[in-house]
Amino acid sequence: MTSATTHVLRLLRWGRTLARHGALRIIEEGANTPAPVRRLCRLARFGTLQPREPDYSGAFQAIGPAAIKLGQTLATRPDLVGEEAVANLLTLQDSLPPVPFAAIQAEIEASFQQPLAALFASIDPDPVGAASIAQVHKAVTTEGRTVAVKVLRPGIREKFSRDIATYEWAAAHLEALGGEAKRLRPRLVIANLKRWTARELDLRREAASASELAEAMSSFAGYHVPAIDWDRTNGRVMTIEWVDGIKMSDIAALKAAGHDLPGMARRLVIAFLTQAISAGFFHADMHQGNLFVRPDGTIVAIDFGIMGRIDRQARVWLAEILYGLTTGNYRRVAEIHFEAQYVPSFHSVDEFATALRAVGEPMRGKPVSELSVGQMLDGLFAITRDFDMQTQPHLLLLQKTMVMVEGLATALDPEINMWDVSAPFVRGWIRDELGPEAAVADKLREGVRTLLGLPDLVRRVEQAYPAKGGAPEPPPLPDIPLVWERRQPAGNHARASWSGYLLAGGFGGLVTWLIIAQGWVG
Repeated sequence: MTSATTHVLRLLRWGRTLARHGALRIIEEGANTPAPVRRLCRLARFGTLQPREPDYSGAFQAIGPAAIKLGQTLATRPDLVGEEAVANLLTLQDSLPPVPFAAIQAEIEASFQQPLAALFASIDPDPVGAASIAQVHKAVTTEGRTVAVKVLRPGIREKFSRDIATYEWAAAHLEALGGEAKRLRPRLVIANLKRWTARELDLRREAASASELAEAMSSFAGYHVPAIDWDRTNGRVMTIEWVDGIKMSDIAALKAAGHDLPGMARRLVIAFLTQAISAGFFHADMHQGNLFVRPDGTIVAIDFGIMGRIDRQARVWLAEILYGLTTGNYRRVAEIHFEAQYVPSFHSVDEFATALRAVGEPMRGKPVSELSVGQMLDGLFAITRDFDMQTQPHLLLLQKTMVMVEGLATALDPEINMWDVSAPFVRGWIRDELGPEAAVADKLREGVRTLLGLPDLVRRVEQAYPAKGGAPEPPPLPDIPLVWERRQPAGNHARASWSGYLLAGGFGGLVTWLIIAQGWVG
């Protein structure tokens, strides 16, 4: 287990990097920042020159791969870091200098335990992309198919494990301070980050995600997910169909090729809604670099390391919330927040509906160019504190992806109205999923499932309550505390915890001062 001193030293080292980019100021000056955190920030920035304009994305990029992923996670949390920081973090580029090809070749050969020539007829040593977790090379298989080969950076799993352990330690201490820090649930933010990166660090799971998404979208015309080469895929290497097309970010090239950009924008929005609301499984990294357009206009998605999943009940609530906001039915939107227990029951439904109206009404009747999903989400975040709404981690990826999709669609068609495009789809889904026929079908399925479960229920009751004549009922046993389960009294334990924390912080500060004084840290 990593010691508290090691965690403090890491945090101070990262804090100095944040300070050099001006990124600590938002924490240190925050009205809700706990005093111990503010003191740690002052210690971390001691002796640094902070720029006037903070560069959050540059700071996370400088710290390293795990920080890049943390920055992308924080970009979904305007309630936590503020709108200014979110706007900057959305520019965070997940790219690093490439690993030398010799190390990549060694990684491929070690993972498959066979020479590279047995797998590929040729492979380009220059990568087509190098991100924080993996890099991609173009190759031709021994059967003659052109593919993309994604390979994890050597040692990346171990580095992520070390860094995330410190994130967890820091989040636990921050949440223990209570107040606003507890409401924002930083431990769950880091838990989500850990789960997302665990998926990205196992390329078999990314391949499985691509396969599942391809299956879910198989009947959606004009949207394609590349096929996986399972024979050349394992935990550290993924081989996937090569994509030829124009990047969606290259608007000029798309226009020159004669593509229908407004039609493409609408198709992209509906594709996302189909994934998120109909399938409950969506591509959560839909930035411009991960979407291509083929000559026939088909949208092709790549990079399935970050995927979102929503259960059916949450999708029902989501659809009703979106439809209620588009139609101005704020009362129903408020009721859903209470039904889903997003808002504690001691608050008033009517008061919450009024607060929602304050968010929705200023957007109604405005020109298309001023209607924004992002603005709506920011407004919703703004009222969460007043109604004691805790963070809903299962919706963070969805919120982030909705803003991404809106940005992509607006770039393709500046006049697109996201509400007008979304409303018919959401209305149709609600009719199909919540209409009378669907309700009857749900009851029938539930009844049949209950009937089929009765035999197993009877068997479990018999096991729990055996017939008389078996073994006699044992007598009650005394409760004897075990040596290793003994604990100090609550007050002493709390004092010991705080004294240890202060000692670790003081020692970390002393070491950091010595490092700075000796000029060992730039």
